[in-house]
Parts: sequence; structure tokens; C-alpha cells
Amino acid sequence: MKNIFEKEITSEEIKRINKLTAATKPTWGKMSVSQMLAHCSVTYEMVFSDKYPKPNAFTRWILKMFVKKIVVSEKPYAKNGRTAPQFIIADEREFETEKKRLIEYVIKTQELGSTYFEGKESHSFGKLTAVEWNNSFYKHLDHHLTQFGV
Repeated sequence: MKNIFEKEITSEEIKRINKLTAATKPTWGKMSVSQMLAHCSVTYEMVFSDKYPKPNAFTRWILKMFVKKIVVSEKPYAKNGRTAPQFIIADEREFETEKKRLIEYVIKTQELGSTYFEGKESHSFGKLTAVEWNNSFYKHLDHHLTQFGV
């Protein structure tokens, strides 16, 4: 798994994001490119904002037991997998705004670095290692950039 905390990898991912246009179509799935960019930003919003309420104790237990491994492992996501409700972007979004926002989040994450994320509490899974954070950030972004052919 590539390391999103390395500046070189972050630069590669930003180049991929910059290859997208407002007219880029997915090779699978239903989201528009603008919705996908907004969808990818949700991961970072859960880290850097209080926009989404934390799940209750029972839901967090379920997420830890059945979802965490899927999210933080190195195994790639399957195409057309289930999306958590918070990640569903139903309305249309403005492409340039969402692109800029996602790039800012990717840069912020890289600049904070792995030390910042080591043992940091996840919104849904409890404390994660820097490797688990990397896997979740990189894998999700790579999955959706691949979905849109970049």
C-alpha cells in the first residue's frame, strides 16, 4: 500500500485528481465526478470536523467488529460495494469547489504526517495506528480515482 503521508505519494494523488474534469464519467457506479470528490472528502471531514455525530457505543462495536478490517486492511475495495449513509452524496456538487476541498484535505493529512495519526481516535473504529489510517485514506482515494479512470 502506498503511503499517503509521503509527499511524493500525495503529489501523485493530486496529479490524478487534477486529471479529472467536470465531464469525467465513472467506469462503474452511479456518482458523478463532483459527487465522488465530495464523497472522498467525508473521510477527512470525520477527522477534521464535528460535522458528523459519532455513532453510539453499540454501532461503534458493530463497526469495529464487521467493518473496520475492510476499511483499514490493504485489501482493495470491491466495485459497487455498500456505502455508509454519511458517505452518500445525493445532491449535485460544484466540481471545482469539491476538487479544491479534497486536495486541501489530502495536503493537510500529509503535512500532519503519520506521527499525528498514530493512535488517533477514529470516528467509527476507535484508536487506529498510522498504518491503518494510511490504508483507509489511500485505499479509499485510490478506489474512487480508479473508478473515474485516473
